[in-house]
Amino acid sequence: MTTTEDILELGARWAAAEERADTVELDAITTDDFTLVGPLGFVLDKQQWLARYLTGSLVTKSLTWHDVAVRNYGTAAATIGTLTQEAQFQGNDANGSFRGTHLFVHDGARWALAGLHLSPINTMPFQPQPPR
Repeated sequence: MTTTEDILELGARWAAAEERADTVELDAITTDDFTLVGPLGFVLDKQQWLARYLTGSLVTKSLTWHDVAVRNYGTAAATIGTLTQEAQFQGNDANGSFRGTHLFVHDGARWALAGLHLSPINTMPFQPQPPR
């Protein structure tokens, strides 16, 4: 497989594991120093990120990862895509679409997810004008 295919396959495994709240799989496919930057700017280390499912705080009914572009840098790769989820956090709706940047690293044996940064997708209240 190519790097792009490897990354897309790993990303699909990540999305499926999030849907299943599969902390064993999420732990296995991420680096020890995995970090999430959430859509409101909060930062979670790997243990805090996994704890969302272990405590039952987060329930993900569906999560799709689509419109993904992969950039390969040899032993690192970055993706920019869209995540659309139907979820609840602490009983509150957490539904939405987010722009997601994933960072993947290759340790010589396998690809692993090292970071994830999410931003809400909003429409701009105005259209910027190109420079003249």
